[in-house]
Amino acid sequence: MPETEPIPHSWARPTAILVATDLSDLDRLMPFALEQAAEWGARLMLLHVLAAGASMAVDAVGMPYYDPSGALELATEALEPWCERARQDNISCDALVREGNAAQQIGATALQFQADRVLLGTRSRSKLGKLLLGSVAEQVLRSVNLPVITVGPEAHLPVESNERERVVLHATTLRETSRPSAALACEIAASQKARLVLLTVLPPIDEMEKKGMPTGLDSAAMHELEVLAGETGAGCLSCVEPHVVHGNAAIEILSEAYERGVNLIVLGATERHAFENLTRERTIYKVLAHARCPVMTLQEPLGTADAKESERLAVHG
Repeated sequence: MPETEPIPHSWARPTAILVATDLSDLDRLMPFALEQAAEWGARLMLLHVLAAGASMAVDAVGMPYYDPSGALELATEALEPWCERARQDNISCDALVREGNAAQQIGATALQFQADRVLLGTRSRSKLGKLLLGSVAEQVLRSVNLPVITVGPEAHLPVESNERERVVLHATTLRETSRPSAALACEIAASQKARLVLLTVLPPIDEMEKKGMPTGLDSAAMHELEVLAGETGAGCLSCVEPHVVHGNAAIEILSEAYERGVNLIVLGATERHAFENLTRERTIYKVLAHARCPVMTLQEPLGTADAKESERLAVHG
């Protein structure tokens, strides 16, 4: 089995967190950002990117004119109170407002300030009932080579209890490319003294039985999970629980996260499996939109087999 390159230590214990906001989601994003920054002593950078048309204003006779200073002032006024709140908790915080393509600016800012993770919001459904990730979030997930934590509209901080066990859930397809995200999930769980659950969702039991395939604890996936759990746990000196369920992948991941009171869902995703044709409502898309906790997504390289299949799909549609 080929070895994967070790993940950067700072991905699990960040020293700099970039919070990308459209300003309307600050109330949802900032509680998580402040919690993570306080836990790791990390610096926060709050970034809002002005679209080209956002700097346009209208004069007294209705004529539009370019007013970057006005747009900049409004954005800064929205960000600065949160920075002040962070500073009151001894958290270093800076507000940044830039203009241009949002996804490109987020990537450039993350690189410039050596951010260890990006935190951003997602939306759930449009007026037409279609799932929405948000074009900016989608582009960031495709392009940023960092852990990206998305906070959906249903996410909220848990009610703290001294007896409440922290749980990190890593949903995996058991492809070779899932090992970096499993290692990251394990290191995060170890650093938070949390239990790590490795979850694989198999097709419904009746479908597998019709094909004469073993199910549940006897399935090949369970044996692979046990191997992955042993390898992953040894790497971060932590106990890892392998778990297999049957059914619809998105529903089962969200259900497990809810029932276990999960603090963080970690997903490893190749571009083909996570982001191709999002309108088809793929599993990762639904989880990002509806999870009640933050979801960390790590972009992973296509394996050889996946790359060939991706090329075939590009040719044949």
